[in-house]
Amino acid sequence: MNTTATMSDQQAVTELARLLPSPVPLAPRRAGEFERPAPDATAVVATFVGQRSAEFMVVAQQSVTDAMAGAGPLSLAEALRPALEAASRALGPGVLGTAETRPAGEVFTGPGTVVYALDAAASTEAWFGFREKGGVPAAGAAPAAPLPSGAMRVLYDVEMTLTTEIGRTRLPVRDVLELTPGAVLELDRSAGSPADVMVNGRLVARGEVVVVDDEYAVRITEIVSTENLG
Repeated sequence: MNTTATMSDQQAVTELARLLPSPVPLAPRRAGEFERPAPDATAVVATFVGQRSAEFMVVAQQSVTDAMAGAGPLSLAEALRPALEAASRALGPGVLGTAETRPAGEVFTGPGTVVYALDAAASTEAWFGFREKGGVPAAGAAPAAPLPSGAMRVLYDVEMTLTTEIGRTRLPVRDVLELTPGAVLELDRSAGSPADVMVNGRLVARGEVVVVDDEYAVRITEIVSTENLG
């Protein structure tokens, strides 16, 4: 797989460096062939699925983890997620999966991995890895053969996660840590607006929240076609 950095890859690491907790500004540079984080270092890994899908990985050195010491109950993966989300937006629309921690030696050595060092002065304070997992077929590529009739039936019993979202908001870590019972969060949606129905993070429908036998439910009012997702 091609390991040449593209403009969007460079934008991704620039955005990540901007939001990575650090006492000093971090300057990203393409790491040398044999420059890698220590194999036993903890890497935060998340997969982005979209028009360009990729796996992101971050290793924070001591100064960066010290800067996150005030994050209270947030785990390392939770504290780094805003930086990973900023990096993923450089690849266009898509969904960033749940972040998890793994040894750096397992994730920074795979084929096709582009590695950046994030430097401050003469030291490397963090590492960022990027491994593309798929994308738009190249121009002139042969189109995929159509599925035979009924081929989707083999997937009928595969379970998918369906969630309902009534709104969102963005808060700095400071405000998240100060949340207490009784706090009110203002969402980005007015009262009476339809709720979004998501399947594995992808918007598929909208509906109204109702109560059925003392449990919440959603009455579907609109199916969202792929043409309306742009």
